[in-house]
Amino acid sequence: MADLPFHDTGDFEDADRGFIAKLTPGVVTSRNGKVVWDNDAYTFLDAECPDTAHPSLWRQAQLCVKQGLYQVTDGIYQIRGLDLSNMTLIEGDTGVVIIDPLISTECAAAALSLYRAHRGPRPVTAVIYTHTHVDHFGGVRGVTTGDVPILAPAGFMDHAISENIHAGPAMNRRATYMYGQTLPPTPGGQLGCGLGMTTSSGTVSLIPPTVHITHTGQEETIDGIRIVFQLTPDTEAPAEMNMLFPDHRALCMAENATHNLHNILTLRGAPVRDAHRWARYLTETIDHLAAHADVVFASHHWPTWGTAQLTAFLTEQRDLYAYLHDQTLRLLNKGLTGPEIAEHLRVPPALERAWHTHGYYGSVNHNVKAIYQRYLGWYDGNPAHLWEHPPRESAIRYVECMGGGAAVVAFARRYVEENDLRFAAQLLNHAVFADEGNKAARDLLAEVYTRLGHGAENATWRNAYLTGAMELTDGIVPTPLSTTSPDLVAALTVEQILDSLAIRVDGPKAWHESLSIDWHLTDLGELHRTTLSNGVLVQRLNPPDEPVDLTLRLTRTQLLGLVAGKGVEGVEREGDITALQRLVAILDSPTRDFAIVTP
Repeated sequence: MADLPFHDTGDFEDADRGFIAKLTPGVVTSRNGKVVWDNDAYTFLDAECPDTAHPSLWRQAQLCVKQGLYQVTDGIYQIRGLDLSNMTLIEGDTGVVIIDPLISTECAAAALSLYRAHRGPRPVTAVIYTHTHVDHFGGVRGVTTGDVPILAPAGFMDHAISENIHAGPAMNRRATYMYGQTLPPTPGGQLGCGLGMTTSSGTVSLIPPTVHITHTGQEETIDGIRIVFQLTPDTEAPAEMNMLFPDHRALCMAENATHNLHNILTLRGAPVRDAHRWARYLTETIDHLAAHADVVFASHHWPTWGTAQLTAFLTEQRDLYAYLHDQTLRLLNKGLTGPEIAEHLRVPPALERAWHTHGYYGSVNHNVKAIYQRYLGWYDGNPAHLWEHPPRESAIRYVECMGGGAAVVAFARRYVEENDLRFAAQLLNHAVFADEGNKAARDLLAEVYTRLGHGAENATWRNAYLTGAMELTDGIVPTPLSTTSPDLVAALTVEQILDSLAIRVDGPKAWHESLSIDWHLTDLGELHRTTLSNGVLVQRLNPPDEPVDLTLRLTRTQLLGLVAGKGVEGVEREGDITALQRLVAILDSPTRDFAIVTP
């Protein structure tokens, strides 16, 4: 802490540079008056850092909370502080091209209105999604009805659907902890998430891309704006791209280089990212694009101006990801496990002194474990860890060995007094999982989580600890945001619709069930067959001519309705209709607000 350059105000000057106006009040509501975004709730950040926050994280929150319309360079503007991400606007010959229209349609519309109030009523002439995370496309219907080109990297739809539909319920629940969505914004509560303040809770939408960026060097001219693309798959997202605007001498880094250490694996869960490729793509950016730019900006945080400065920024970001990758590999090849490497590894002092390398969103600790996981998986090679009991069963046995719940709490109090909060949390977690009615254990664990949260430099760790403390004390608060929007569902291919059924099959209930259904999609001219055997729903496109239990002739819209439980009215059918009823009977539903800190 003593070595951090708190006297350096450069980031604050950059974050304020180009300011034009803010939204006043900084609140966005839905049509029915529900508040979906409230940046004004963070005015407490104007004060000095209290003892309930890490000073470095407090500083980051003060930077992220800045809200309004900013000029990046001639013809390029950003709206910051109206959602988790930034919305960038590039002025063209006849209108404006929008990059990353936020999470919610309400926030995107408010952002566009703020821009137009100061730059005139320019029409939206195109939209660009830099990558597949919902904070970069969800608000699209707030800025366009879809009658303009929509550009995105190759593979965008597959990955957007996979994250938000297939694993969406679990990710959304875990995101409640990661972003602190149910925590109150206070000096002792939610301070943002390092990348921005939090996620908006409005209407999520999606318009599928119409122009696909398939290779690095691809050049497109949209409304007179020349754009050179750099594809960067498997970096911050499975499908992602950077962009050079050569006539503006401006470089957009999407989410591949921001003012913090990002995630190799987010706390909400995601495919593990490739730190090695991430670093290599940054090298490619430095070698081929940086010299052609006077400013670099991203879909989060504030820009960096000057060719030398932005090159140094990108170089330090590159070195950060490369160092974590290479040193994790070096140490795992010496036999260290993920947690051991995470405890051992620290970044070089020169990187540690740079504010933008700090782990406000990702952390060195959990990123190292993610790199280990990418190469070696969950098993660390120790047979004792090969077949452990699940958490509750392990907890019951540990607590029994330690003399019961009261004894565990007594041990934990001793570790709390010695300020070993990490081990106190481990002990108390066993006590709670062994007996969730142990109030003394729950209350003390909530206190320990609160203290760990208040001491965390990483915002997502802080949010996770404080949300855990709140749910131990007050119970589960419903998840405020769902990314399973009608637009996302409507964008599913027939294959993805049937996949969404397959992952809902309750295997044991289906063990002894066997059936086959042909789905003739009359509007698409496609034939899909699903067969159920051994608890697995398998699908085939254009299957051989064989007898099936049931044949359905329907449109894709009718298929979506059927999956949503609207019945088979209007659907032509031939054969045994009970086959469909038997399929529906063995489908399970996800649990939206499952328990995390209790069994």
